[in-house]
Amino acid sequence: MSRAVRLNEKLDSKVQRLEWVKGIAISLKEEIDRLRDAGSLSIPLEPGGWWHQYVCPKHHTELEFDPFVADAAQFLCPHGCEVEGAEYRGAWLVFKHQLLARVALQSAAVYAALREASYAELSKRLIIEYAAQFPLYPVHPDAQSWMLRGRAFHQALTEAIWSTTLIRAYLLLLDEGVVFSGEEQGKIDTFLTLLDTSMTEYRGILVHERKNAENNYTAWLNASLSCVYAARRDRQSIGELIVGEGGFRHHLSIGVKPDQLEFEGSTYYHIFVLRAYLISAEMAERCGIDLYACEGTEGQSIQGMFVALAELADDQGVLPALHDGPMGRLPYAREIAEIAEQGLARYAIEGLAPILREAYRQMGSPDGLRIQLEALLYGAGEVPADIRNRSSVSSRAERSALVSPSPPRGSKLWPDSGFVVGRHAGNPLSFLVDFGEHGGAHGHYDKLHLTLIHEARTLTPDFGVVPYGSSLRTWFSETASHNTVSLDGTSQAAHTGRCERFEQSEAATYAWLQSDAAYAECRLDRHLLLTGDWLLDWFQVSLEGGVSRSIEWWMHPVVAAVSEQHQELSAEKEEAYPPISIQPALPDLKVIGRFVGDEKQLNSDNPVFMESSDGVIVRPSHAEIHAKYTLVEGTDVFHTALALPGDELLAVQTPGDSVDPSVPLTALLHRHIGNRASFIHVYRASSGVALRLVSDNTIEVSAQGCSTTIRMSQDQGLQIV
Repeated sequence: MSRAVRLNEKLDSKVQRLEWVKGIAISLKEEIDRLRDAGSLSIPLEPGGWWHQYVCPKHHTELEFDPFVADAAQFLCPHGCEVEGAEYRGAWLVFKHQLLARVALQSAAVYAALREASYAELSKRLIIEYAAQFPLYPVHPDAQSWMLRGRAFHQALTEAIWSTTLIRAYLLLLDEGVVFSGEEQGKIDTFLTLLDTSMTEYRGILVHERKNAENNYTAWLNASLSCVYAARRDRQSIGELIVGEGGFRHHLSIGVKPDQLEFEGSTYYHIFVLRAYLISAEMAERCGIDLYACEGTEGQSIQGMFVALAELADDQGVLPALHDGPMGRLPYAREIAEIAEQGLARYAIEGLAPILREAYRQMGSPDGLRIQLEALLYGAGEVPADIRNRSSVSSRAERSALVSPSPPRGSKLWPDSGFVVGRHAGNPLSFLVDFGEHGGAHGHYDKLHLTLIHEARTLTPDFGVVPYGSSLRTWFSETASHNTVSLDGTSQAAHTGRCERFEQSEAATYAWLQSDAAYAECRLDRHLLLTGDWLLDWFQVSLEGGVSRSIEWWMHPVVAAVSEQHQELSAEKEEAYPPISIQPALPDLKVIGRFVGDEKQLNSDNPVFMESSDGVIVRPSHAEIHAKYTLVEGTDVFHTALALPGDELLAVQTPGDSVDPSVPLTALLHRHIGNRASFIHVYRASSGVALRLVSDNTIEVSAQGCSTTIRMSQDQGLQIV
């Protein structure tokens, strides 16, 4: 384990020791100067609202927040819309209050690094003004009924997060010898007392009244109270907070699964809770208590949560947006950078380095170099040479080529949370499947969802969710927005699937995922076979009772498929393909094309005959469909699908990803009407494959003169024969 990093470690000595630190400190100083010159550093006397309402009602994108604007009543979306109203104003105020708390911490850090007194004075002013104003904010009258109400914000949760930033700024100033007068300290003490009272009350409601101690709220209420107790140097209270019901150890034991993922199965909330844990641990360390090595009752730990993130990320360092959470936004990237810096410094987990680089890219660093406050406070060690030497590199592919290769990662099963990652040596493709618990309020109806990953870019990600204030939020939780199977356009039930088999051999990595509770009298089986050359996805659906239904296999690539077999629908053909209705509250999805292939007969050496609807005995036919996806320049994924009798492959226009749903995407819908369906798809990175149906349970995959025969058994799953 590396040297511990504390907020009160002297930043001026860090400036002298590490070349990159001074540059960041100067950059942060200049940013503060620009904000001050713009007149943007006065605290609002109005409390904030709910940030999730800061979203364009037309485009469903998060509205823009300009930190240099002192006040605002009209708010712009990235597409030029201008909206106004109390809910948007309240959401804007959330961003404003959070910005000013961040400036307080940033100014304290700049003072600690560069020893320029005016920045200590600015930080001190903001802290004292907020301390004086806090008692004047009402317990929020406009908060929604389900919320635990705050003073400075609709939600006590937002207040807890904001308070930790302010108190950390205060503590950093104290560490650097800044003196507060008696009057000033009195205002701060009143603020701390009020905060203590409200956070303690809300913990009581969650933990004792609602019996919901595992809630992510609890972790943040604990973090806020830990900051209060550290500011008071109250070791006894912080100790009691750690060991009590709903305290740090208890929450770690019930809010995190034994396989080290946060219980809701959401990457975003995993990071959200981990960040709160790290703040609690930092405050406990100030009182001589080590939580960095603390374990839950089944081995859960901060270090284990970091390792889980390193194993989940793709090769570019992008974390999947499992269940609720954004695919990307600036505050989220900052949170990732804050925790990843600490994970690298505390535990030397190499797999966090790509995650950190990607976070800094999203924060505005083209080459993944360290920037902004998170690097100054938590960054440790020299800048790696592979990053330093990339300043002239522009394309993503070139940047990827310059990154020092990380140790090869194997496959990983999270049996408690219900995720499996498949990787196989030599193949740039990998996969991630979700088969676990629904995830409660933050879960999606997405069991057996497949994320298909190329080392250069993820092809079929989970799209996460838009801000909750958007009316399009529902779409992102529905089954049809995921890469799995739906029936009749309806979503799966909230349920838990299972992993029937997961194994790795020299020949292949294999995962068999199953669900029998998504729909009544329906069994879903997804088989994924990853060799060193290609990935086979064989999805079987069986309905009991003989009732025919529309069985819909969905794939949502981030880039459009290119295929000579794709036909755009003419006006007369559109009538044959009516829009697909998902649910009444959402717009219908338009079918914009179909894929047509030449039919082929089954291998005559393996005759299989079927009885048609008119009683005639026929040999079934199938069609081979080919498509290509260009992920980045010079990097393609080739896709081959079998269209069996009664199948149709359609191109469907859907909302875009959760960053900008207004830019539509084209989904592939493989549909079959009946009571059984078998969807067979193969992906390969370098070129396409030939895919042949040998019999009703056997296929042959051929690539570059090499053929592999795979047989399906209802009891044993896939077997290479």
